[in-house]
Amino acid sequence: MSLREHREAAPAAIATAILTVSDTRTLETDSGGALVAELLREAGHPVVSRDIVRDDGDAIREGVLRALEQSDLGALVITGGTGVAPRDVTPESVAPLLEREIPGFGELFRALSYQEIGSAALLSRALAGLRGGRVVFVVPGSRGAVRLAMEKLILPELAHLAGEARKTR
Repeated sequence: MSLREHREAAPAAIATAILTVSDTRTLETDSGGALVAELLREAGHPVVSRDIVRDDGDAIREGVLRALEQSDLGALVITGGTGVAPRDVTPESVAPLLEREIPGFGELFRALSYQEIGSAALLSRALAGLRGGRVVFVVPGSRGAVRLAMEKLILPELAHLAGEARKTR
């Protein structure tokens, strides 16, 4: 099947959950998570939940597993905690939960980030993978990084990726 045929066969709308990792944000002050929700809705993808957990490995894992329990879910977008500071533990908390990684996501995100912010892009540990027939994305929490990830990578491939991931359920 060609790429075009895969995209045409993909579901039109993907139910997506949003999980923000932060010790300081609330739903009212989480501008990165709000932007994810806005862009998903504008693209026709329903947001089925939006939550915040603290920068703590156990809290992150619990939040991810709770989000993935939703039966209608096709994707989970996690924002925050992807840098190199001591409290940035999202990638190492999420990666062991994934059944399969999508290495190209992080690679492309950093390449695109480099075009915008230069060598500071190497501080990002964005990643993506699959678990239970769902796509999981981990991106930085800043609005600029969220917009870049959503507009250049996630939204263009969300239906295609989620459609392929469902085949593993």
